[in-house]
Amino acid sequence: MSRFREDRMWEGLGLQVFLMCLGAVLCSAVAASAPLEHSHRHRLSLHRHRERTGKEGQVLHRSKRGWVWNQFFVIEEYTGPDPVLVGRLHSDVDAGDGNCKYILSGEGAGTIFVIDDKTGNIHATKTLDREEQAQYTLTAQAVDRATNKPLEPPSEFIVKVQDINDNPPEFLHGPYYARVPEMSNVGTSVMQVTATDADDPTYGNSARLVYSILQGQPYFSVEPQTGIIRTALPNMDREARQEYDVVIQAKDMGGHMGGLSGTTEVKITLTDVNDNPPKFPQSVYAMSVSEDKVSGEEVGRLKAKDPDLGENGLVSYRFIEGDGMTVFEITTDTDTREGVIKLRKPVDFETKRAYTLRVEASNTHLDPRFIAWGPYKDTATVKVMVEDADEPPAFMATSYSFEVEENAPDGTVVGRVHAKDTDVANNPVRYMIPRYTDVEQFFSVGPEDGIIKTTRPLDRETLPWHNISVSATEIGGHHQDTKVRVNIKVKDVNDNAPEFATQNEILVCENVSPGKLIETVSAVDKDEMVHRQYFHFSIAPEAVNNQNFSLKDNRDSTASIYVTRRGFSRMTQDVYFLPIEINDNGIPPMSSTNTLTIRVCSCDSKDTILSCNVEPYILPAGLSTGALIAILACIVILLAIVVLFVALRRQKKEPLIVFEEEDIRENIITYDDEGGGEEDTEAFDIATLQNPDGANGFLPRKDIKPELQYPMRPGGRPVANSVDVDDFIKTRINDADNDPTAPPYDSIQIYGYEGRGSIAGSLSSLESVTTDSDLDYDYLQSWGPRFKKLADLYGTKDSADDNS
Repeated sequence: MSRFREDRMWEGLGLQVFLMCLGAVLCSAVAASAPLEHSHRHRLSLHRHRERTGKEGQVLHRSKRGWVWNQFFVIEEYTGPDPVLVGRLHSDVDAGDGNCKYILSGEGAGTIFVIDDKTGNIHATKTLDREEQAQYTLTAQAVDRATNKPLEPPSEFIVKVQDINDNPPEFLHGPYYARVPEMSNVGTSVMQVTATDADDPTYGNSARLVYSILQGQPYFSVEPQTGIIRTALPNMDREARQEYDVVIQAKDMGGHMGGLSGTTEVKITLTDVNDNPPKFPQSVYAMSVSEDKVSGEEVGRLKAKDPDLGENGLVSYRFIEGDGMTVFEITTDTDTREGVIKLRKPVDFETKRAYTLRVEASNTHLDPRFIAWGPYKDTATVKVMVEDADEPPAFMATSYSFEVEENAPDGTVVGRVHAKDTDVANNPVRYMIPRYTDVEQFFSVGPEDGIIKTTRPLDRETLPWHNISVSATEIGGHHQDTKVRVNIKVKDVNDNAPEFATQNEILVCENVSPGKLIETVSAVDKDEMVHRQYFHFSIAPEAVNNQNFSLKDNRDSTASIYVTRRGFSRMTQDVYFLPIEINDNGIPPMSSTNTLTIRVCSCDSKDTILSCNVEPYILPAGLSTGALIAILACIVILLAIVVLFVALRRQKKEPLIVFEEEDIRENIITYDDEGGGEEDTEAFDIATLQNPDGANGFLPRKDIKPELQYPMRPGGRPVANSVDVDDFIKTRINDADNDPTAPPYDSIQIYGYEGRGSIAGSLSSLESVTTDSDLDYDYLQSWGPRFKKLADLYGTKDSADDNS
């Protein structure tokens, strides 16, 4: 396709070059004569206008124009060696002596269009493209060459670019994709394609397009003028071919020789319609199913093929006839479009060994346009063979129900179950009771005959029903077993005596009147009551002669208790016991004696019970609630006072005097730098002066080596509880002064050695006290006022020594 397009392109370009050359020659000749004609016509029109004006005697105030033109033309895409002559300007005021100068301005003036200022000839210096700009508006003016003054007013003119066929048609939205239903009629519209041509549609046939089909015949056709693609063949079948590649050509110049062309591709897809019925690949299908399969299990599958797509290819299946329509069912698998045959109920090999079914497959969605092509369904025969399986024994009944009297001796026969092997082999069966159904082992079953017996007497009142299972196992084969439910009812025997329904006490007032009904009693019996059976009540023989209460049997299993005496006294007796005998009138009859408790209570005038205890008649020995609360509050307060007192007693104040076992020097510290003197009161914190070396009670001196160790004199210290602080302080000072082993713990550092080369030697006044020194301290007088006090001190001492 590209090669074809290229050949057509070169053919069009060759013709275009020839036409361009011919057009250039013609335009040059026309341009040379055009200004003269325009000027001549204009002059003629001006002269005639003046003559009409003079005859009518009217003067028109109109400026004189000596030259005018309408518009010039230039062919686009001119590629000649010389500039193209567009036209020539000339004014009546131009005498040809060269004093008139022509000036050109406007669009492209000086770049695209140039003018000869002497002759007025306009040339195009560049190749013009009409598709970029179709026309140019320019302004021309004649001026005096010497003074540049306008000789004529400026006038506008238009240069139009004349179109040539230099642009091929283009499909801007290609490639195209279209869909059309299969089996469409001839002439069915598929889609419309449209091409555009950049050439001038108003000039010639450069933009007149004609469409044609280059590829896709004979299936499709295209309308030459509109570009509408239509089907050209009937009964195009999607199942035979689904896609078609069509090539459409658009050619300008009305489709004639020399026109340019463009092509596009159109991919057309046939969409599906339901034009194909389902079809079974085979007419008969054979399947098999084992007799041990349960309902709902799959037997087999079959599929009718339909080449249509989507809902057009959906198939449904159903049975239309056969002897297994009640035994089997068929459903449709929507994913695989298969018919699935399943068991509706179990099959039995021994009863029926084969089934025949007729299956119909049909489309669910029909197209009314193609109903006449039907029928859209197909049938097939399915034969299902039943396979024999080793089945477990089968009981003759789905469940069993038996009855046995309670208290029956062990070994009593309850009933019999029976099962048989349904297989052809008919193997013998063994019976057993699974222990989890009869945990306490009330029953046993004969392993061969299936007779169920009791193993102990049963009590209906404890367990009226026994629900057990009996298992039948095939002897031989695969030892398969089956179970059946056995419900055993324990029949009632009158073996329980009746008793009171409730054991509540009866309350009676002290001032009760004789003959008053105080209670209606009833009874219950664990045994079953037969129709018209009721309980009989009577006072026990040992209490028949009591003078307090009487009993009346109401013959409806209840009895009324009445008072037979006037008034009771709780101080004399507060509780009475009335024995009552109850008989159930059963077979055999059972009776029991129950005691009715009657308590005497204190009541008000309205027989409202106030109290049934004897404590109110005892003198009160306790206190009221308010008194008890007051006593408890006092006890709590006393306890709080005691706790507070003990806490205060345990709390101790800090002693003012340091006791014997404490270190008296704990607030004195030694440090290795000189203090600030007597005026320094903020040199250190007294809390940091604790000497860690004094923890062991012995502090050696740092300035001298002690020769003797003086023990502490215990007799000189005050006792711990002494309140004479002054004596205590003096004693401590004396001990510190006379202890040569302990340094003086004050703020003055002792310098025992200041190093070699010191002229002054040691300045320690403390050391000078304990040693004899022959030093002369007169030189201190020359040290200035800072050492005046020291010089006076030592100088005075020396003088005193000398005098002595």
